[in-house]
Formats: sequence, C-alpha cells, structure tokens
Amino acid sequence: MALKDFYKVSLPSSMKVAPDKVESTYKKQRIQAFVAATLGYALYYVCRLSMGVMKQPLIDAGLLNATQLGVIGACLYWAYAVGKLINGFLADSANIKRFMATGLIISVLMNFLMGLLGVGAMEGSIANTTLFVAFAIFWGINGWAQSMGAPPAIISLSRWFPLKIRGTFYGFFSSSHNIGEGLSFIFVGSLVAAMGWKWGFFGAALAGVLGVILIAFLLHDTTESKGLPAIEVLSGEMSAEEFEAQRAQLLKSAKDAQAAQRSETRRLQRAVIKNPGVWILALASAFMYMSRYAINEWGTIFLQEAKGYDLAGAAAIIGINPIFGIIGTVVSGWLSDFVFRGDRKYPAFVAGVLEVIALWLFLFGGPEKWVNILAMILFGIAIGVLISFVGGLMAVDLVPRKATGAALGIVGLASYAATGIQNIVSGILLDGHIVEKVDALGQTVKVHDFTYVSYFWLGAAIIATILPVLNWRRKQQVI
Repeated sequence: MALKDFYKVSLPSSMKVAPDKVESTYKKQRIQAFVAATLGYALYYVCRLSMGVMKQPLIDAGLLNATQLGVIGACLYWAYAVGKLINGFLADSANIKRFMATGLIISVLMNFLMGLLGVGAMEGSIANTTLFVAFAIFWGINGWAQSMGAPPAIISLSRWFPLKIRGTFYGFFSSSHNIGEGLSFIFVGSLVAAMGWKWGFFGAALAGVLGVILIAFLLHDTTESKGLPAIEVLSGEMSAEEFEAQRAQLLKSAKDAQAAQRSETRRLQRAVIKNPGVWILALASAFMYMSRYAINEWGTIFLQEAKGYDLAGAAAIIGINPIFGIIGTVVSGWLSDFVFRGDRKYPAFVAGVLEVIALWLFLFGGPEKWVNILAMILFGIAIGVLISFVGGLMAVDLVPRKATGAALGIVGLASYAATGIQNIVSGILLDGHIVEKVDALGQTVKVHDFTYVSYFWLGAAIIATILPVLNWRRKQQVI
C-alpha cells in the first residue's frame, strides 16, 4: 500500500450495521470518537509542554541557559505555526485516526530521544553545544508533529456530530488543552522533582503512548467506514435517497466540481487575507498567546527564582491555571450565545481586563501562596475565554462560513509565530539581567531578575485587550 493511500479517507465498509442497531451503534461510536479526540489531544499537550517544567533543572545543571531554552522553545512553536496551516488542509482529506496517531507517535519519539540525550549529557558524554543543537532540532520536529493533533480531532466532530449539537461538544473538546496543560505541570512536574529532569521527557513520552492507544482503539474515521449511514443521513439533514442522489451527481461531474471548488476556495482565501479585521484579531491573538505561553513556559521558573518556591510547589500552582481554564473555555460559548446573543466583544474585553489583573497580581504580588493561587485561577478563566473568542470565534464571525478555515489559519499562524518570538525575547531578557542573592542556606547564588521580562509579558496582555476594540463596529465580510 502506498503511503498516500494509507492516509486517505476510509472507504465505506462493505459490512453494514443492521437497521435496528444503527442508532445505538452510532451513539456509542460517536462518544468513543469524542473521548479519543479530547483525551488524545490532551496527551498531545503533555508531549508539547514537558520542556516548560524542566527549565530550572537544566539551568541549574549548567547544561543550557535561558536564551538557549528560548530558542529551543521557539523552534517548536514556529514549526507548529507552519504545520498547523499545512496539516489543516491535509487533514480534510485524510484518515483522521491514522493522521492523528502518526503525529503523536513522532512526538513520543522526540521526547524519548531527548530523555536519552539527557542521560548522556549528565554522564558527560555529550557536549553542551551538541545538546543545544540536538534539542533544537528534535523540539522543532516535535512542533511539526504537534500540528497533526488539532485538525483531525476537530474534523472528527464534523464527521460524527450533527450541526445542532456540534457547538456544545466543541466547547467540551476545547477543554482538552487545559487538561493537557494541567497534566504537564502536575504529572511531569512531580516526576522531575522526584527523579530528575530527564525523567520529564520519559514521563511525557509514556503519556503520549497512552494517547496513541486511545486514538488507535477509539477514534473512528467516518460513520460509513464503520458500516453506518453517512453523517448527513444520521443527523436528519438529508434522506438516504437525497444523499445517494447528491453523491451520484458529484461523482458524475467530479472533475468540473473539483475545479470549481478549487477556484472558489482560492477566491475566498484571497478575500480573507485582505480583511483588516482578521489581521487585527490575528495580532490580538498573537499578543495574547505571548502572555499565555509566558506563564506556561516560564511561570514555574519564575516562582522558583523570584518567589522562592521549590519545583513541585511551583509546578502545582501553575497547574491551577489550565484547570480553571476549562471553566472559561466551556462557559465562553454559552455566555456569548445565550447572554450576549452572539456578540462576543464585551465578554472578550472583560476577559482581557481580567487577564491583565491576574498577570499583575502574579508578577508583582507577594510570595504568599494564596496570592499566586488566586492569580492563576483568574488567569486560567480569562485565558479560557480569550482562546475561544480572540483565538478563533471572533475571526470566524467576520468571514463567510466557507472561509472559516482561512481565517483560523491566519490567526493560528500569527499566534504561534508570536509564541516563538516570546520565548526568545524572554530568554534574552532573563540572561541579560542576572543578579546575586542569598538563598535560604545563607549562600550567595545567581538568579534572573524578572523585572523587565515581567513588563514585557504584562504589556503583551494589555495590547491583546485593546486591539479587538478596533473591530467593535466591523461587520461580517461579504465576499
């Protein structure tokens, strides 16, 4: 079998489900697909964020500095940004089970290889420069693999859920990244604190293997591949006769239809690229992602160096943020649809202000545990809302339905390109401002001064809050 054929959408199964069992079989396999997509993507995140927990141990071991860690992180996010755009198009015509599983297998392999490199580095058999270059390459490959997660997971909702309930399940699916972030900080953080930094990579790889198993056994490609009717028929959008007639017509004029579809797609994409409202939201999302990943990537080391926490305590506090992000993500859709009647600008602005307050409290508040816990609760809720609105839905609201992919591609590309820039800038600012202080044992140690990088992170959050205001009077684009 050719590789291209291996990843093609599954053909309809020759073994059909008995008519009296269609409904029960469909509901069972629909839930299986949802669970696999949600938990599978959550475990994708563990393989993506493992590095954020290990920064302080890597610096303490003298293996890498903050600037090098920033570059390594940027390699992941830049590869992810490009990959998300390309793999989104590829996944539309792919077998989503095989596509999603492949990405996670590659991600598992990269984490495992980096753990092995860590063993070699600690034994002195690998030079620091070699470690840095290898980490940057492997983490960049991991970034591309990570971009193979979200597209098939979201496509599974389209292939298995009727339109009338798809939004509800999308809201629940969106919590997957919060679950993954929480697992990263709590599970990987505890593992690193107990067994050493290299075990963070091995632990993430183990979590990824569990994700591959879930995807392999529970994620289904299409309803027809499981012997069920097409989703259009199952959802009542079409009768079986109407669907077969439409399919026959499409097959009859497939060549002309494909040419017309390609032409229409290009026309819509060109129009969306020229839409200033989409670019404003892309910039807003870019700055919001800077502040979001500043906490995910550097929050643990900030609590350790600036506020005196140990690794396990710092990771546990940062782990609160994604847990409460689930609340913001799940509630955001309901809030805008039923309270604000589809108008997302007001809850987005309030969430932006809440994020700024939470960041200020975290960065400039005291070391008291309750202060930092409160900051992460507020930050998590705010980011949960902003990811849904500024990071997606507000851009979708500005363009015709058939152009949503282009709008999301622009926003996603800007968001993760900015995340990579943030990693490098943060690393440079930290390495450029190192001070000495006396630790709890009375010894003089060198630590990073977080003053300037804190202003950078807080400034990004403020800009992200202000930019969407420019779109308040902008209407949906007519193409």
